[in-house]
Amino acid sequence: MTVERPEIGRFAETFEQVGAALDDWLAKERVDALRSPTDWQSQLAGPVPQYGLGADATLQEFIDVVLPNGPHLTSEASWGWITTGPSTVPTAVAAASAIAAPQRQALTAFNMLEELALDWLVELCGLPSGMKGVFSSGGSTANLIALGAARQWALEQRGIDPSGAGLGGLELAVYTSTQAHHTVQRSAGVLGIGRRRVRTIATDKELRLDADALEAAIAADVSQGVVPVAVVAAAGTTNTGAVDPLRRCGEIAKKFGAWFHVDGAYGLPGILDERVAPLYEGLELADSAITDPHKWLNAPTGVAATFVRDRSVLYRAFTQEPADYLEGAFSDDDVQVSFDSMGVPYFDFSVELSSPARGVIVWSILRELGVDGIRARVVQDNDFARHVARRASEHARLELLLDPVLSICVFRYRPGHEMSEAGIDAANREILRRLARETRFIVSSTIVDGTFALRPCFINPRTSLADVDAFVDTVITLGDGLDATLVDDRER
Repeated sequence: MTVERPEIGRFAETFEQVGAALDDWLAKERVDALRSPTDWQSQLAGPVPQYGLGADATLQEFIDVVLPNGPHLTSEASWGWITTGPSTVPTAVAAASAIAAPQRQALTAFNMLEELALDWLVELCGLPSGMKGVFSSGGSTANLIALGAARQWALEQRGIDPSGAGLGGLELAVYTSTQAHHTVQRSAGVLGIGRRRVRTIATDKELRLDADALEAAIAADVSQGVVPVAVVAAAGTTNTGAVDPLRRCGEIAKKFGAWFHVDGAYGLPGILDERVAPLYEGLELADSAITDPHKWLNAPTGVAATFVRDRSVLYRAFTQEPADYLEGAFSDDDVQVSFDSMGVPYFDFSVELSSPARGVIVWSILRELGVDGIRARVVQDNDFARHVARRASEHARLELLLDPVLSICVFRYRPGHEMSEAGIDAANREILRRLARETRFIVSSTIVDGTFALRPCFINPRTSLADVDAFVDTVITLGDGLDATLVDDRER
């Protein structure tokens, strides 16, 4: 049996081949995978190959069968979720880093850029100076890391080491708004706090956490002996882009001895838009914060960052304990080559041991665009949301449900004749379906004060104002063309 070894000297040829296919794919009008003329499901299905096709045939199958039948999230009209297709430079850097730096350890340029990129993000996002962090795979993990730090710190104040000895039988609680991302509940479940121990606090009319209700909820719990672990405020909610009252939330957390965490997975870069920057007042009170560069910074998916004031808390919460094969292979006493030292031990600050070098991806984005370039994108995306809001406010059969704060606009089509609220909701659900099935526009929906809403979220660097206008025109056309009787029948 012949052992196949990876070929050396073929990366240029291979990347050129795949790059040309990507350019071609991006330029073409894409067909939905379930409407593809290619029978890709049967072509891809089957038992594990006993004998390989080789590099050329495998790449060709990828180009011919897999690539054309992926999701259209890179399309200029993809605004459904807060993840879109990455831009060119970070994609190329990520691909090269997979070979050049499969791990982020050791005293190499990649370990250095892991730390430098984190420091740059602190400055970019207006976080407290001196905050340190760690990259992870996404907002779910980033929130888990932050709340792990919060749990560690809160119980240490009571003489307990939760990561080493457990929760000590204490009853814990985390406080956030009804609009918070559900990763907060999942983090509480994983950390042993309990999903049902997440107190969801009501919001005001702008869907921001109600600070008075927050204070009352914590006070009631404390009177019953419950330990308030953390207050989680959003710097841009996923549903509508609302920014919670950060200063009040931070002050209330401090009053009750709780950790103050800011979830800015989507919206933290919004601080770069001077029109909304005042909403971020109080960010300096944060004990931790997260942001996802694979959202508004358009990094490839799988890049998030957690920041804390004191990274030693992360170490105490997440250290895996030394292993002879790992730490024993390094020494910081006499460093002469890069593998004499592990560099910054990020694996002790999070839940990942093996991890790609994500910092170089973020470095490439900030190096390419600078703060000014990122700001221009953020402002443009916020402008797109405001443009949809203006058109919705001015059109007789559109209704704006909430003034946009960041780059999300929530609105609906409202028929010109009398119809129940349930019927209007059904009409807009039908519009959403038809957008996906009949047009190039990919948007999602949400519920605002009990009302079904269309929800475009603009973070896509390929989007133009013409695309945004065409979308609004299409919603009107689809709404006008609906069979109102059919919609009412669905209601009944």
